Amino acid sequence: MDDLASAPWLQRLLVASLLAGLVVLAFEVLKPFIVPVIWAVILAHVTWPVYRRLLAVVKRRRAVAALLMTVGVTLAIVLPAIWLVALIRTELVAAYNAFAAQLARGVELPHFVFELPWIGPWLEGLLARIAQDPGALNAELRGWIQRSAGELGGVVGGVGRNVAKLFIAMLSLFFVYRDGESFAVQVVRVLERSLGQRVHGYALAISGTVRAVVYGLLAAAVAQGTIAGLGYWVAGLNAPIALGALTMLAALIPFMTPVVWVGASLWLVVSGHTAAGAGLFLWGLLAISWIDNVVRPLVISNATRIPFLLVLFGVLGGVGAFGLVGLFVGPVILAVLMAVWREWIAERSAG
Repeated sequence: MDDLASAPWLQRLLVASLLAGLVVLAFEVLKPFIVPVIWAVILAHVTWPVYRRLLAVVKRRRAVAALLMTVGVTLAIVLPAIWLVALIRTELVAAYNAFAAQLARGVELPHFVFELPWIGPWLEGLLARIAQDPGALNAELRGWIQRSAGELGGVVGGVGRNVAKLFIAMLSLFFVYRDGESFAVQVVRVLERSLGQRVHGYALAISGTVRAVVYGLLAAAVAQGTIAGLGYWVAGLNAPIALGALTMLAALIPFMTPVVWVGASLWLVVSGHTAAGAGLFLWGLLAISWIDNVVRPLVISNATRIPFLLVLFGVLGGVGAFGLVGLFVGPVILAVLMAVWREWIAERSAG
C-alpha cells in the first residue's frame, strides 16, 4: 500500500483501468436498450414544445404531463400502424386475386426475360403450370412457405423483438419527459468541464439536426406516399392505398421508393396496360423520386447548414452502420463534426 501511495501515476492508472472496465461492463449490460432509448430521446426532443405547453396546463406536474405525452405518442404510433396493417392486408388480398386471375389468363413477357439464368426457366415453367392449372399458384405459394419456414419464423421473431423494443422505448419516453431536462443540464455541466462553453454550440447543432431530419423524413415520406397513391389510382391498380402506404414506408429509407413504383409499372406493362405502366413510370421518375432524391436532402441541408453531399452520406452511412435509427444518428454525428470544424476555422482565423 505504501508503494501504491508513493506512485501517483500507478494509482491513476489503476483508477482509470477500473473505470474503463466498469464502462465496458455497463455497455454490455445496456447494449440491448441503447436503440430504444435513442428512439425515446428523439421522440421526446421533437415533441418537447408540446410537452412544455402541456406541462403548463397541468400546473407543472411533470409525472402527469409525462404520462399524458407518452400515451399520446404511443397512440400516434400504434393506431396508424394497426390501421395500415389491416388496410394492406385487405387490399393485398384483392391484389393477389387480380394477380392470380391475370396469370390464369396468360402473360406475355418479352423473350429476353425467359433467357435470364435461373429466373427465366423457373418463370417459364411457373407460367406454363398456371396456364394449365390455375390452382398451381396456390400450390407454389404453399411450397414456398414450407421451404421458408425458418425465415418466416425469424420474421415473426423480429416482429416480437420490435414490439418489445417499442415497449422499452415508450417506457423510456416517460422518464425522458419527466427527468430529461434535469439530466440534460447535468450532462452539459459535465461536458463544460472538458469542452468549455463550446459544448452549447454542439448541443444546438445536435438539436437542429435531429429536428430537421425528423421533419424532413416524415414530410417527404407522407408527400411521396400521397403522390404515389394518386399515381397508382389513376393508373388503375387494384390496391392504390396499400401501395401508397408501402411507398410511404419505403420512403423512410433513401432510394427505396423506386422498388415499389417501378415494380408496379412493370406489372402494368406485363398485364397488357402498357400506356398506364409507362405513365406511372414517368410519374414516379418526375414526381415521386424528385422529392426523395432532391427535396428531402435539401431541406435537411438548409436547416442544418450542412452540405448536401454530407447529409446524403450521413443518412445512407447511418442506416448502414446503425440500422433505421442511423437515419438520425448519421446526420447528427456529421453535424457535430461540422460544428467542431467551423469553430476550429474561426479560432484559427481569429488567431
